[in-house]
Amino acid sequence: MKIIELILDEEQEDAGVEAISIVESPAIESDFIALKDQEIKLAEVDKEKKILMGALLIPNKPIYRNGAEGEYYIYFSKDTVQKASQLYLKNGYQHNSTLEHNETLKGLTLVESWIVEDEVQDKSRKYGLNVPVGTWMGAVKVNNDEIWQEYVKTNKVKGFSIEGYFADKMEAPNDKIKDEYSEDKNNQEVLNKIINILKNEK
Repeated sequence: MKIIELILDEEQEDAGVEAISIVESPAIESDFIALKDQEIKLAEVDKEKKILMGALLIPNKPIYRNGAEGEYYIYFSKDTVQKASQLYLKNGYQHNSTLEHNETLKGLTLVESWIVEDEVQDKSRKYGLNVPVGTWMGAVKVNNDEIWQEYVKTNKVKGFSIEGYFADKMEAPNDKIKDEYSEDKNNQEVLNKIINILKNEK
């Protein structure tokens, strides 16, 4: 099966990430977490800081695709992930967001953006997100009560998915990509066996 690296063609005006979508099934298979820090106002009212934190792009993560050309995998290098994160902010797209890549949303803003640089000393670890070094992390403020109540609190959306334009770079997968793909496949096989055992016990 083909593995295609997606890259940023910086000569194209529309290259890069244009929006962040909140979705039920993130392609990068990394759920965000809803941060529910309590803000005490005048010692009388507790308000939720409606913030979602999660991975926006994970480097060297094979992402399954099935399109007109058949089945294949795509991935982004660390360099592309970093460039995409910088270009997104440079273009001022912090307020661009959608629901399941279909409906444009208002009231959602990317308020934090960073690249994971250390496996231990990173903010993502504090919240139990064990993403690899080079991951683009984001925190999105949700000033939209309908979305928060109907989609976030009910777990209808579980992660972020980016929207944007990248160029295809056809090349043979390097050993690291192959290893990660094999590891993911093995993990999925083990998980499937566990699920089957649990179903049989019931």
